[in-house]
Amino acid sequence: MAEPHFACNVDDVPIDAAKVVKIKSLSVGIFKLSDGFHALLNICPHRGAALCEGPVCGTTRATDDQEFVYDRAGELIRCAWHGWEFDIRSGEFLVDSRIRARTLPISLDGEKVFVHL
Repeated sequence: MAEPHFACNVDDVPIDAAKVVKIKSLSVGIFKLSDGFHALLNICPHRGAALCEGPVCGTTRATDDQEFVYDRAGELIRCAWHGWEFDIRSGEFLVDSRIRARTLPISLDGEKVFVHL
């Protein structure tokens, strides 16, 4: 595994937004989801915007009917520039799975969050 770098304390990461930190020369978004902590490089692959500064959200689920079903609340990050939505866990762009935001491995040591570069 790559070298761990201290990012923040566990309590510094909100549930409904990213904690954006600087690690070396990189801006990284740390997220707290129901299954643990995740990290994304704070660069949208579309146009280079600060991806992790957009809203944490969900999206509409495809249905056979004309009903509106909001799904995956708190699992996606929406780029503030153009609204592109990415899965926080995998970095996958919802419209085209070939496009991904860069994910980074995370580890915890007690109450400290480390990102591996």
